[in-house]
Amino acid sequence: MTDIIDFPSDVLPDSRSRVPLPRRDDLDASARSVYDAHVNIDPASGKSLAGLYGPGGLRLHSKKLSGLAAPAAHYLRHGADYTEQEREVAILVTAREHDAQFEWCAHEREARRVGVPEETIDIIRYRRPTDGLTETHAVLIEMGRQLFQSHALDASTFVRVREVFELGTMVDIIALMGAYSSTAILLAAFDVQLPEGEEPGLPVEDKN
Repeated sequence: MTDIIDFPSDVLPDSRSRVPLPRRDDLDASARSVYDAHVNIDPASGKSLAGLYGPGGLRLHSKKLSGLAAPAAHYLRHGADYTEQEREVAILVTAREHDAQFEWCAHEREARRVGVPEETIDIIRYRRPTDGLTETHAVLIEMGRQLFQSHALDASTFVRVREVFELGTMVDIIALMGAYSSTAILLAAFDVQLPEGEEPGLPVEDKN
């Protein structure tokens, strides 16, 4: 017997969001290459974590955005000069500060894959103090919290970040946070549901 999933009334069961999945036949050549990359879900090879059911699928509904966004997204995830662990800490704090359950779900799993300690993950999840963490992880979390909560970065935290990261790397990691902030609001606008079998990973107060 198949369980009946109680989606919101405006969410389509096939896409698990408010809009249908993109159709490859409706896309031009450049968008089709993006589509094909999202069909191949393989984190280790740099492919999509969520396939067509995540932000990549949503962006394919824009005639030009997916093709323009893909190179920058690939650079920020795989070409910038920060480690995989630093990347995932930055993404997790971004997801947490947006209460982005789908984004958190994908990247909590990816964070574990690249070796982010459980302590770091739970400090982000529960918004606990960063005492005891490595300075790199601590300053990433403090910077993300400040930028998304107060929309500013205080002078002392700025100095701490600059002591850890070269200027260009700092710019890239802030751009990474900005990109995943954009992803979080995209997922929210289209009410993208968690993948089948996944439970919410963030303690979020019900706003309804």
